Amino acid sequence: MRTFSPKQSDITRAWHVVDAEGLVLGRLASEIARILRGKHKPIYAPHVDTGDFVVVVNAAKIAVDPKKGADKRYYRHSQYPGGFRSESLASLMERNPERVLRLAVKGMLPKGPLGRQMIKKLKIHPGPTHPHSAQRPEPLAPAYARKARTA
Repeated sequence: MRTFSPKQSDITRAWHVVDAEGLVLGRLASEIARILRGKHKPIYAPHVDTGDFVVVVNAAKIAVDPKKGADKRYYRHSQYPGGFRSESLASLMERNPERVLRLAVKGMLPKGPLGRQMIKKLKIHPGPTHPHSAQRPEPLAPAYARKARTA
């Protein structure tokens, strides 16, 4: 039996909208990465981008443990001498909540040109509205992303 490799004509891209309010960051990111890669489809192939578009709303209301918010650091370097910068998760959530989710999802996608192509299908909005209503996105309830526990 020959191995099936999906062609461009076989791929149909759907649009999904996810409400991130109260969902745990890592669990939500893994579900989004699964949809972006296309692993939920029967025509999935690891070397082809068969995934769908994902629109995330309420990204500013993602649940993060307070201890993790203080301890987790994000690093970057400007490539100039002394250009090393670090920032905590809590301060990055205040300043740019979309970046936190984008970095979490990006780390779960393949590295290289294929992963860069997949991350472009992720649209993140900090508030409850989005401009993608013309694409008629279907609501998506992530199977394993759960609401954060309240103490």
